[in-house]
Amino acid sequence: MQTDAKVVHLNKAAPEQSPASPAGRLPVALIQVRDKAAQQLKQALQALFDNADDTLFEMADRASSNAEQNAFFEAMRDLRLKRKSIERGFLQKVFESFATLNQYEIGKPPQLAPVSFDSLSLVQDDVLEESVALDAMVARVMSRDGLALGHLTTRLNAMITQKLDDKSNPLGPHKLCERFLEACAGLGVEIRVKLIILKLFEKYVLADVDQLYANANQQLVEAGVLPELKSAPPARRQGPRQAAGTRTSREAAEEGGSAAGGAYADAGEQEVFGVLQELLAQVRGTAVAPRRALPADAVPVSSNDLMRLLSHLQQHLPNEAAVAQDDYNLRGQLEQLLARASAKTGKTRVVGEIDEDVINLVAMLFEFILDDRTLPDSLKALIGRLQIPMLKVAVLDKTFFSRGSHPARRLLNEIATAALGWSGQGDAQRDVLYQRIEQVVQRLLNDFTDDPAIFSDVLAEFLAFTGDERRRSELLEQRTRDAEEGRAKAELARQQVEQALNARLLGKTLPEVVVRLLQEGWSKVLQLICLKHGVEAEEWQAALVVMDDLVWSVEPHESPEDRLRLLELVPSLLKALRDGLASAAIDPFVTSEFFSQLESVHVQAFQRFKRSLPEAPAESPAAQPQGEGEEAAAVTETEVAAELSGMPLLDLPAVEAEPLVEPPAMVEVVEEIVLLAPGEVRATEPEASLPDDDAALVQVDSLRVGSWVEIFEDEEHKLRCKLAAIIKPTGKYIFVNRTGMKVQEKSRMGLAVEFRRGAIRLLDDALLFDRALESVIGNLRKLKGD
Repeated sequence: MQTDAKVVHLNKAAPEQSPASPAGRLPVALIQVRDKAAQQLKQALQALFDNADDTLFEMADRASSNAEQNAFFEAMRDLRLKRKSIERGFLQKVFESFATLNQYEIGKPPQLAPVSFDSLSLVQDDVLEESVALDAMVARVMSRDGLALGHLTTRLNAMITQKLDDKSNPLGPHKLCERFLEACAGLGVEIRVKLIILKLFEKYVLADVDQLYANANQQLVEAGVLPELKSAPPARRQGPRQAAGTRTSREAAEEGGSAAGGAYADAGEQEVFGVLQELLAQVRGTAVAPRRALPADAVPVSSNDLMRLLSHLQQHLPNEAAVAQDDYNLRGQLEQLLARASAKTGKTRVVGEIDEDVINLVAMLFEFILDDRTLPDSLKALIGRLQIPMLKVAVLDKTFFSRGSHPARRLLNEIATAALGWSGQGDAQRDVLYQRIEQVVQRLLNDFTDDPAIFSDVLAEFLAFTGDERRRSELLEQRTRDAEEGRAKAELARQQVEQALNARLLGKTLPEVVVRLLQEGWSKVLQLICLKHGVEAEEWQAALVVMDDLVWSVEPHESPEDRLRLLELVPSLLKALRDGLASAAIDPFVTSEFFSQLESVHVQAFQRFKRSLPEAPAESPAAQPQGEGEEAAAVTETEVAAELSGMPLLDLPAVEAEPLVEPPAMVEVVEEIVLLAPGEVRATEPEASLPDDDAALVQVDSLRVGSWVEIFEDEEHKLRCKLAAIIKPTGKYIFVNRTGMKVQEKSRMGLAVEFRRGAIRLLDDALLFDRALESVIGNLRKLKGD
């Protein structure tokens, strides 16, 4: 029996890698983790498909109707046919997830999908069912394997440029489910069949991810990546195939409730805090963690007593200025309260070792936060007042240090993210963001005693506020992008028109009215056509022909053929000019003046032809019959001349006595024609030039849409803005402020020059608390090594 269809070779699933490809820049240890994980996932998928037929057949056998039974049979057939492509697609997407770990993603403007009101409720029901199933699957994995996954995420963050969380980890349950659904997108099955397939994915793939995480963590530990993080080995249990029809101990535990999972998670989180304690233990007695000489009868205060002392300090916190200027010494204030308590009881009261470690860690975190250059100085004072509430949370709940989704930790991160684009210029007290952050701080100081649930409420309210702010700014930002793209297209169109005008006029001497008509009127017609149709369109070529005909019609011509062509050309030329100028909405009064002067130019040309007519009949009488065409041409020419001059044909004076029309003012086009938009001033000074490998240019090229920068306008004024768009046709970098309004426009080279002289600084938009924790751990390791 052949089984080739059930094997997906990894070398086929993985995209080809070159030394310069993103995947080629992954650390070797990470590539090894990826390959081993892919091998396990491949085997698990094979088990899924090997058992899918049996499961779907059983469901069909129990179906209550023929239609339902047929649906299951069709799903079995579809799954067999597409099995190979699903396996290959899933593994390829896993490889792609790893390949982008050392890349920055380019931000994209929000896209609104069209809504069908006829199918809206049905689509929502299906999506809701699928979403609920996915959330339940992910939750079950996180409850039992969250610690191992968290350690893996932490280790990955130590090796890559992007910042991951458990949700974006390429081996996390959320990403694996996402990738599997994407690979199954081609399956034409109903939602109930899709839910069965998802259940199979959970049973045969997600059920064994604990082993996958254990292997990955062990590989990275052996490679020297954060070996101090200790994970419990995965529990032994029956494999999915042996467990078919039976209930595993893990499933029994899940059905019995989440108590066991919660205890396991708590143990893991305590272990993370234990790692931090070990690092602190190495530096006790230094300035980082000072150790005081204590009497033998010293009695540690309980955590509850410590909470009461901290609540007292919280209610008597000084103003923002004192906190921001480091004039407030929390440890000193706490020791004073302990000294007073010792005097009352007659026993020396001190903080216990665990609580002392928590105080030291929170102090180091806030030391980083208050020194962070990314936070605006005006908001550091407000955020600094959160030190006591955050310390109380950490005393109550040690998961504060290990769980990225902790409400207090998320609140701090969200405040810092919202403040990234905040500028302290003007009256800060009137700024809505400043007011909102001030309300958050004041509410926590006033209402938080010992129930951390308040952080969830405050976080939800703050997220609602920032969500509204973000939607408004994204809308304005999108309008700014659209306007800049339109301006870039208009600039390109002007350049095309400039080239067309200069190619036909530069170096020629023509009537002034014709040069003005083309430069001030017809150029707008050409720009409009270029924007609507492009330079390859027939309309553009036709407009160029009109311009060529106009230039030719006012140049001196003597041959009879040219006379005939001019007679035939002028009426259609005038009509094309009128129609074109009208389509471009040129001012009718300006158009009338143009045509009045152009009429005089053409009348003069016809008069010049008429003056040469008496010399024409000098031929022999015998030739007269053959000259009827010339006489007809002469009559037509006279009619056109009369029409252009505005005089009746019979009133034309004799050629000899005819008053001549004033010759038109002539102008020589010696300078290139430059078309400027209203209010635009073309730069006259040449832009500075830097070599392609200059570090500043490399820094500019690494900018991604969405990056925040700080521009130093002068010694006192700084402008914080976000890169909203890179307009490729013009090479312009468009920056907007927090509200989405355009505030700066820079060229690539101009931006590089600003970076080089230090007038622009890139702001780190990674999560504030995570950066602070990384810095604290890094400093403790460094001190331990010293």
